[in-house]
Amino acid sequence: MNLILVGPPGSGKGTQAKMLIDKYGIPQISTGDILREAVKEGSPLGMKAKALMDKGSLVSDDIVIGIIEDRLGKPDCKGGFILDGFPRTVAQSEALDNILVRMGLKIDHLINIEVDDGELMKRLTGRRTCRQCGQGYHVMFDPPKNEGVCNECNGELYQRDDDKEDTIKSRLKVYHDQTAPVVGHYQAKKLCRTVNGVGKMDEIFKRITDIIDRV
Repeated sequence: MNLILVGPPGSGKGTQAKMLIDKYGIPQISTGDILREAVKEGSPLGMKAKALMDKGSLVSDDIVIGIIEDRLGKPDCKGGFILDGFPRTVAQSEALDNILVRMGLKIDHLINIEVDDGELMKRLTGRRTCRQCGQGYHVMFDPPKNEGVCNECNGELYQRDDDKEDTIKSRLKVYHDQTAPVVGHYQAKKLCRTVNGVGKMDEIFKRITDIIDRV
């Protein structure tokens, strides 16, 4: 079973990926992780990626795609995989199609976790972090016992720049601009399964597994 998992920042995609790994015993392949792994292993593509990253440049599509192909060939992917954070563009989607044809594989489902921007804004702007110990809270869903004070160490809680409204608006715009065409690519292949990402984590997980287990 080969999956692509997409969802905007704050959709709970990371949590759902972990739950899917536990249930189905297949690896999660995230672009950031495999780039770091390739650099650590010192593979030819990894060394090319390192040279670009050291200069602060973006790693080019052809290198990322080559590293993805190497990763999909590893033994732990024989029973399936979850692609997370890739493909990000239609060009990457088409390159992935070609890789899978060469490897005799196919994508079974693209799981698109859908949450409207208003709900995402509420989730993300409500996050608070302890300056002292790094413990996380949420003003609505997981508030501290005393406002602005960490339960663990009495440190001051603050809102990270990443969780401020303007930053979140920018992140959501990038997500919509990049991901909508990718989702469209898999809709055209009748592989896109859109899941309502609002509700308890277990409920959302059941919506996803119901789709996967239906076949």
